[in-house]
Formats: sequence, structure tokens, C-alpha cells
Amino acid sequence: MRAARFLAFVLPLALVRPALADESAPVHKVTQLESFVMVAPMYTTIVDAERPIGLLMVAIGLNIPDAGLRAEAEHALPVLRDDYLRSLMTFTVTNVRPWRQPDVDEIAARLQRVTDRALKKSGAHVLLGDVAIRITR
Repeated sequence: MRAARFLAFVLPLALVRPALADESAPVHKVTQLESFVMVAPMYTTIVDAERPIGLLMVAIGLNIPDAGLRAEAEHALPVLRDDYLRSLMTFTVTNVRPWRQPDVDEIAARLQRVTDRALKKSGAHVLLGDVAIRITR
């Protein structure tokens, strides 16, 4: 009797399971723009009196309407991220202080210059998502 109940419960699940496996999981999109390229958030260390006291976090995306340039940027994304991090590290050491907010206009302009230089042409627009500091004294 127990085996019959168990089969009555498990058999429909076994039949439904392969049908569910054919459906692909929905893909999370940040935006509906085809021209948007997401860049993973970047973190740099805030230093005061030669001691690390916090983090600067910058999250950006790139709007690249030209499909060819977008493909080139996606291919060069590791190099772009490296260039971004190097530029942000310099900015953090020279400009970020724990008692004042970072200059987001300067960060955006800096990252735009890095993007244009790395891709060797303009057409990729840097979109700032988040800029935050976390002090951990």
C-alpha cells in the first residue's frame, strides 16, 4: 500500500520534471538597451596616515551604440577593468579623504578618458551606477 502511494506521488513528478528541464532559466537584465555593457563593481583602498581605513566602490556600465565597438569593448573588458582600477587607485590615493565625499564628476571624467584611450576611439559612454565609500576604522 505504501509503495503504491509513493509511486502515485513520485510518478507524476518524474513525468513533469523533464518538461521543466527544457525551459531555460530567465536571464536577469540590468537594462533593455542592447548597447549596454555591464562592468563589475571595482574597489580600491582608502589610506589615511599610511593605514588602510576603508574602501571606495565604483560601479559603472558602458553605453556603446556601435555594435562593432561594443564587440571590441566586450573582448577588451579585462584590459579595460585593469585600466579602470589603476586609474581609480591613483584617484583614491590622491583625492579621496575619509571626511569628505569623493568627486563623482572627476571619477566619471577620469573613467571616460581611460575608456577612450583603451578603445582608441570615442563612442563608448561611461555611465556611473554607484560611488560609495566605506570607512572601517
